[in-house]
Amino acid sequence: MEDTITAIPAMLADDLRLHHVADVVEFLNALPDEEAAELIGRVAPERAVEILDQPEFYAAPEVLQLLPQAQAASLLTAMSADRAADIVHLLDAPVRASLLTRLDAETRASIEKLLVYPPATAGSIMTTEYVSVPSTWTVGQTLDYIRQVERTRETVYAIYVLDPQTRRLLQAVPLRRLISAAPDAPIMSAARPYPPIMTSPLTDREEVARLFRKYDLLAVPVVDSAGRVLGIVTVDDAIDAILAESTEDVQKFGGVTALEKPYMQIGFAQMVGKRAGWLCALFLSEMLTASAMQHFESELEKAIVLTLFIPLIMSSGGNSGSQATSLLIRSLALRELRLRDWWRVVMRELPTGIALGAILGIIGLLRITLWQKLGLYDYGEHWLLVAFTVAAALIGIVTFGSLSGSMLPFALQRLGFDPASASAPFVATLVDVTGLVIYFSVATIILRGSLL
Repeated sequence: MEDTITAIPAMLADDLRLHHVADVVEFLNALPDEEAAELIGRVAPERAVEILDQPEFYAAPEVLQLLPQAQAASLLTAMSADRAADIVHLLDAPVRASLLTRLDAETRASIEKLLVYPPATAGSIMTTEYVSVPSTWTVGQTLDYIRQVERTRETVYAIYVLDPQTRRLLQAVPLRRLISAAPDAPIMSAARPYPPIMTSPLTDREEVARLFRKYDLLAVPVVDSAGRVLGIVTVDDAIDAILAESTEDVQKFGGVTALEKPYMQIGFAQMVGKRAGWLCALFLSEMLTASAMQHFESELEKAIVLTLFIPLIMSSGGNSGSQATSLLIRSLALRELRLRDWWRVVMRELPTGIALGAILGIIGLLRITLWQKLGLYDYGEHWLLVAFTVAAALIGIVTFGSLSGSMLPFALQRLGFDPASASAPFVATLVDVTGLVIYFSVATIILRGSLL
């Protein structure tokens, strides 16, 4: 029986060779860390490296910590530098220090070089494994060199041509242009006529992703202030960055501090901590709603019928604000709008809010009229004034919601914060309080002398 149990991991390890690495990663993600580590330890080193190199393998740091340190160091050495740096960054400090001492000098220097850059920057997602040649070489020499080093490079989308003396980047020659050029032609003759697209190591990863989108690139060189190549960001890393940023924005917009790990890998205490802060802030903000209602207590006592429409009024304002906020956050993220465009947005949202409010106001007026005429509910002898109060209040509240929801992302960006922090719950809370003030102010004007 024990032999059978022992044989199961070995059989699974053999089976992992026969499936696409993406499917293997999906399978391993569903296993406990200990079982995933046992399987990784049993597969061939080349296959283990291929699996660990996948950013979607979320348990890679935990798996490496469970493996014997000699084996873990060997796998790290064989991995792409950027992925190895990502994993090392997530290791516990004692394990990280111990593993780094086991790496050869070149690998350790490469990883430590990447670890110095802040998270979410070009430097943090670049790889140092690229192909570069001096500008004095020919196309034939370059092709021969690629054949020699191809296995030690993460990818060969382009060849980076450097000044032989200063090592400054002169050109980026796409592989397609290189193989179509004459072997005895100078390497520079295969380059495009315009300067290469490049970026700095401290550029935000969202901005790097925009370069890929704008120029339809497969890789972007990252250069220092002197123009020397530090590494390259590849298109797969850019896609991962886009997904990470989009996930972070969605979580922030839902009123949650961004999660660094998949949902099922977040511990109970950490999950509570990520959500409690926003909930407490929103709860304290919602207390202003109670204060607003207390201020209009006498109006409520005289016209109880007004309380029936408070949920309707508050939700309509919050919904319109959330709509505007989501549209503006995305437009700012895609650089479709700049800070200077705030006035254009105001002039667009103002009539839009009035029109949307009018639509809801008409629906609200018709609803009260129908219920009154059909005998479904008696709103009193002044029911028509109540209907007009609700309609007018909806116009004001939806207009205010649209304006405040559209301006909040601008205000946050102007203050240096992420516009995505203008979460839907926050906007809804803001509009709830002001919505009540607008509602009762309109009621005071329209119903004075009748119900009030």
